[in-house]
Amino acid sequence: MKKAYHLVLIMMLCGMLALTGCGKGGAGDSGEASGTAAGGTGSDSGTGLKPYKITLVYPASAPKDLQLVQDEMSKYLTEKINATIELRPIEWASWDDKTNLMKISNEPFDLLFTASWFSYAKDVAKGQFVELDELMAQYGKDIPGILGDDFIKGSKIGGKLYALPTKKEFGQGFGFLLDKKLVDKYKFDINGVKSLEDMEAMFKTIKDNEPGVTPVVSSKFTNIWSAANYDGIVANLAVPRGSKEPKAIDTLEDPKFIDFFKRMHQWYQNGWFDKDILTSDADQGMNMIKAGKAFAVAQSLKPGKDKEMSVTTGVDLVQVETAEPFTTTGDAQGAMLGISRTSKDPARAMMFLDLLYNDPKLLNMLDWGIEGKHYVKKSDQVIDYPEGVNADTQTYPNPGGWMFGNQFNSYLWANEDPNKWKEFEKFNERAERSIALGFAFDQEPVKSELASIANVEKEFDATLRSGAADPEKIIAKWKEKRKAAGFDKVKAEVDKQLAEWAKANP
Repeated sequence: MKKAYHLVLIMMLCGMLALTGCGKGGAGDSGEASGTAAGGTGSDSGTGLKPYKITLVYPASAPKDLQLVQDEMSKYLTEKINATIELRPIEWASWDDKTNLMKISNEPFDLLFTASWFSYAKDVAKGQFVELDELMAQYGKDIPGILGDDFIKGSKIGGKLYALPTKKEFGQGFGFLLDKKLVDKYKFDINGVKSLEDMEAMFKTIKDNEPGVTPVVSSKFTNIWSAANYDGIVANLAVPRGSKEPKAIDTLEDPKFIDFFKRMHQWYQNGWFDKDILTSDADQGMNMIKAGKAFAVAQSLKPGKDKEMSVTTGVDLVQVETAEPFTTTGDAQGAMLGISRTSKDPARAMMFLDLLYNDPKLLNMLDWGIEGKHYVKKSDQVIDYPEGVNADTQTYPNPGGWMFGNQFNSYLWANEDPNKWKEFEKFNERAERSIALGFAFDQEPVKSELASIANVEKEFDATLRSGAADPEKIIAKWKEKRKAAGFDKVKAEVDKQLAEWAKANP
């Protein structure tokens, strides 16, 4: 009898140990998601995983129905990976201050939007992001095939992957979004537009005939033009488009660069720019078009951007491309999600990322909200606003679908080209790749010189880009002060690193 009792007791203890066996350690201990062993503790929703809340931090305004969408996503994620989601949008204007505080205070969160133009390299240098290669191999095996080699190659720093890029346009075109009603009114033939020169007759017509309407808005477009022609590295050092070797030039000495800004100076003198040229941006331009106060906003372009922005603004827009697409490392890193070093379960965060690339239902919830409330389906892949809802009254405006996962799985709006994603594929295929695609400059050896050069740039850059002054005079002064700030040392370091990179990447 005692033996039987002891046997039952032993069997009970073994069963308890089996049930609790997976409770030891989390992602930080083994590199595996917490609760991945069979029979995980707690409510596993049939997934074998412990419950976990994923926090996604990204730049956007908080929409009215944020909580509703978050709750709906959480229900779906619970079924898939036993996780809930906290969507944490932060206003663009507050982004730097709030995210910097999160980082220095070691606040736990999982996923952070980042980009080449949004502190990716700096955050990697500071150790903010988890290395993703092994995590992706284990929990996101399909992602490399979805993104392709170029996206992966262009997203790495020092040969390692620290954030995953959105699969979207792979390159940057350059051109303008135009108010269609003015295009129609003056019967502008936009089909033949291929260059900046082709735009000038339109700007002149608007200036002469539409008092109170600015021909073209935004000083920032000069940066876009530069990105369409140079793979920028640092301090106006760049690999020019069409280069057959990864060698940097000084753009302040490039005739093409100087001629462009001479043209901008002429546009300024013609009165074609907005009066706030030194501070205006693309958002201001779209607001001015919406108010009937502007004709054109210079933009980086992709197929169907005019239709996307028409949905967002409620204004009919058309686009013209004045530069063929060009792909740089910055474009490959144009929109990314990284896993924070403070994540309590990096493996679960990678599982969520895997779904953003593989699961259209989840991606479209994040992009567009809840079917029947925020949009209605016209077909399997086409959506529109519900009856009585428009761009001004919607309660879950798109937070920035270009920031998340596989954009090719995103629904199209009724006004968009049904072949939009096929056009994206064609766009990506015809985009010229920079010879230096994948090169990331390590600023550490010359960080003090770069700090001094940045101060010099602040003195001259905005004025040059506004077209407000003679570019040759500004550039001459700029180069003189930049040299005193240590430019030659920076250029030598860029040349050295480029040569080393080229040797390692033949």
